[in-house]
Amino acid sequence: MALPPENPQSSIAAPAPDAGELSARIKTWGRELGFQQLAVSGIALGEHEAYLERWLALGRHGEMDYMARHGTKRSRPAELEPGTLRVITARMDYLPPEAGFAKVLSDPAKGYISRYALGRDYHKLLRKRLQQLAERIAAAAPCQYRVYVDSAPVLEKALAAQSGLGWIGKHTVLIHREAGSWFFLGEIYTDLPLVPDEPVAEGCGACNACQKICPTGAIVAPYELDARLCISYLTIELRGAIPVELRPLIGNRIYGCDDCQLICPWNRYAKPTDEGDFRPRDDFRGPELIALFAWDEDEFLKKTEGSPIRRIGHQAWLRNIAVALGNGPATAEARAALLARAEHPSELVRKHVAWALARQAEDRGTRVEPRLLRGIERMLPRDA
Repeated sequence: MALPPENPQSSIAAPAPDAGELSARIKTWGRELGFQQLAVSGIALGEHEAYLERWLALGRHGEMDYMARHGTKRSRPAELEPGTLRVITARMDYLPPEAGFAKVLSDPAKGYISRYALGRDYHKLLRKRLQQLAERIAAAAPCQYRVYVDSAPVLEKALAAQSGLGWIGKHTVLIHREAGSWFFLGEIYTDLPLVPDEPVAEGCGACNACQKICPTGAIVAPYELDARLCISYLTIELRGAIPVELRPLIGNRIYGCDDCQLICPWNRYAKPTDEGDFRPRDDFRGPELIALFAWDEDEFLKKTEGSPIRRIGHQAWLRNIAVALGNGPATAEARAALLARAEHPSELVRKHVAWALARQAEDRGTRVEPRLLRGIERMLPRDA
C-alpha cells in the first residue's frame, strides 16, 4: 500500500528490479518529469539533529514555533513516516531567465521580491511531479511512500546534503557545484532499500562573502543563521511588527531577500529554468512600490492567487511596503501614498506607516551595497 499526501492508494505487485537498478531508473524518471537531479539519502541525521536542537535552544527560530513542535520527527524520518528506510531527494531549478536583480535592487522606488516567489507557488508543482514519480516507482516495486514539499517536519537541506545534491553553505542554503543554489527541494519517503548516494565535499572554503553582504548580519557565524535577523523571516514569517532597528536595513526588499545567494561565487554556474510556471508574473516584474501599496485586500488576493506571496496576507504586505517606502526617497508621491494608509484599520499597518512618514521627513534614502551590485554583475553576466 502506498501513502501519498492525501489518500492511501494501492499498488499492483510487479517484479521488482534490484536496488541499484531501481535507483538508476528513478533518477531517469525524475529527469523526465522536469527535475534536474535526484538522489537517495539514508535516514541517520544525528549531526543535523544536534544542530537543530542547539539552534532551537538559542531561540534563533524566532516565532517559527512549528520548528520545535514535532520533536524528533523532523530529524528522524522513520518517526514521521513509520517504515521509512530511504528518502529520495529531488532538485528543481527556478532561476528566472530575466531575474532583474540589479535593476530592482538599485531602484528604491521599486519593490524587491525574492526570485523564488516571482512565479507560481512551487509547492503544488513539485508535489504533483513527485506524486507522479512515486506512483511510477510503486508500480515497478510495490512500496510504502509519502511525498513532501515543505509540507511537514522534514530536514530537507540535511537530507539533500546527505544524498549528494550539494552541501549546506555558510549561509545555510544548499549549494550545488554545477547549479549554484537557485533551486527547490522535494522528498519521497519510502520503505524501499534503495542504494544511498554519497555526500559531496563542502566547497565554501575560505569564502565568507555571504556573511559580509547580509544587510542585517543574520549570518552570525559561518553556517549559523539567526532567523530573527533575516530579512526573509522578517518579511515572510514574522506576523507582528518588524523591529525598529532593523527596518532601515531592509531597504526595498518587500518579500524575502536573496543577497547571500546573489554574492555567492557558485551561482555563476546557475542556469535559468525552462519551467514556464516559474517565470515572473507581470505584476512582479520590477514593481513600483506605490502601485503595490495601493492594492486593497481583494486586489491583493486576486493578484497573488497561486503565488507564495499570498500566504503573508494583506496586512503584512502593506507593512513590508510601508517600510520600503520609508527607506526610499522622500517624494511627494511616496508621502501621499503613505498618508492614504495612515488611518488603516490595522494597528500593525498604521505603526509602520507612521514610522515610514517619520523617516521620509528625515529624507534618508537608502541604497544597495555597491559590492552586492558588482557581485550580481560578475556572477550573473547574462541578462539578469
